[in-house]
Amino acid sequence: MIAIGGTIGTGIFLSSGGSVASAGPLGALISYTIVGTMVFFIVTSLGEMSAYLPLPGAFTTFGARFVDPALGFGLGVGYAFQWIITVTIEVTAAGMILQYWWTHLPMWIPALIFIVILVGITLLGVKAFGELEYWFSMIKVLTCVVFIIIGILVDTGAVGDNFIGGRNWHIEGAPIVGETAKDKTVNIFTTCVWAFFSFGGTELIGITAGESSNPAKAVPKAIRQTFWRILLFYILSIMVIGLVIPWTDPTLLNSVFAEVNEAATIAPFTTVFKMANLPGADHAINAVLLTAVLSAGQSSFYASTRTLMAMGREGKMPAIFGRVNSRGVPLYALAFVTMIASIAFVADLVGTGVVFKWLVNLTGMSALLTWMSISVIHLRFRAAFKAQGRSLSDLPYVAPLFPYSCYISIALALMIVFMQGYQSVTTVPFEAEGVVAVFVGAPVFFLTIIIWKIWHKTKLIPLMEVDLDSGRHRALRALQHDHVSHLVMQT
Repeated sequence: MIAIGGTIGTGIFLSSGGSVASAGPLGALISYTIVGTMVFFIVTSLGEMSAYLPLPGAFTTFGARFVDPALGFGLGVGYAFQWIITVTIEVTAAGMILQYWWTHLPMWIPALIFIVILVGITLLGVKAFGELEYWFSMIKVLTCVVFIIIGILVDTGAVGDNFIGGRNWHIEGAPIVGETAKDKTVNIFTTCVWAFFSFGGTELIGITAGESSNPAKAVPKAIRQTFWRILLFYILSIMVIGLVIPWTDPTLLNSVFAEVNEAATIAPFTTVFKMANLPGADHAINAVLLTAVLSAGQSSFYASTRTLMAMGREGKMPAIFGRVNSRGVPLYALAFVTMIASIAFVADLVGTGVVFKWLVNLTGMSALLTWMSISVIHLRFRAAFKAQGRSLSDLPYVAPLFPYSCYISIALALMIVFMQGYQSVTTVPFEAEGVVAVFVGAPVFFLTIIIWKIWHKTKLIPLMEVDLDSGRHRALRALQHDHVSHLVMQT
């Protein structure tokens, strides 16, 4: 359930409408299919490496081990910082969501309470994280399933006021928005930027593999479920929105740019439920949004603390970050994450928001560079595997369509970067700040790599020296245990 619904966030509930408004019903469907393909290939790449070497740092550790220690450091710093800032974003959003019901409630009060709750959950260990995430995922999955079913019923006229069918695909400007073929192509790939953010967090499969009892079985299963999550919840949800709501409906774009405490009334999910004459749709979606941001906040604490823990053990961060308590919780890493997230929250609360805005801008490009790096790391992993004379039969899971899957993922990621830049440059009126906001994360990412590389004089690791064994023993023990259990059951 966690693999299916764990990374379904506010993006699918809110920004999906903006995708339809910007590219049209078919254009949005193509955009989500493109990004979904990229995400699936990235997850399969990470899954192959994580099932074979289930390490807490996942791709940050793989980058240091298979490519260059400097890459591992750059990825770790960027990824940890990305999730620390996400903690602040999500608790702020949670506070604002509650303002939908209690308009005079100061946002900082529930936000502070949510920080305390999330820290408490994290202190309980990975079992508590998994249990709560299971129920959060259940709520989000059921919401998507109900939405798809209701949307189909509304479209066919089984519920609601009239039959819609494919009418919204034939109105002026549909099914792909744009006057010329060039405009339509640009709109599709520009919309990929929004689709990309809707899929954020999918790479957590690799992080959680480090604490799975049997990663060789758990990771491949999670990857298969990820495929169905992409197909069922993202692609079908976009298709339903495009069928039922015309791309010209102003609420589609408004739901993207509205404050989160105002978005519930105009979110595409709410609109479809209202078309089915379901009472209280706005309250139900607001509750689901609260679930989504709390789930994302919990994942943020988990990902950032585990990344810092791995870096502490590898000597890329203070060693104290690598220490854990009896429940396996990295207490010092958790204290650091909580402190930085709280400082960012206070800065946003009492300041003008400028500093926090640029902190968020720093994380945007970091996420895309992380995904691109996973494909690069996978190429190096396979090259080292081949150079050292190892057999693919040793891999618990083999990524399909390798190496083309990696090439496709890298090309699509570069396309999204290009389109982000194109969108910022062609915005009228032109704003230099907007261009800088898009790309500011890239130089920071590469600067961290360069600084570590110069300071520690690191080099590209020769393929024959790539370490493919350290940390493998836990996966082998789990496989042996399963084999023994299978033999016992047969006798």
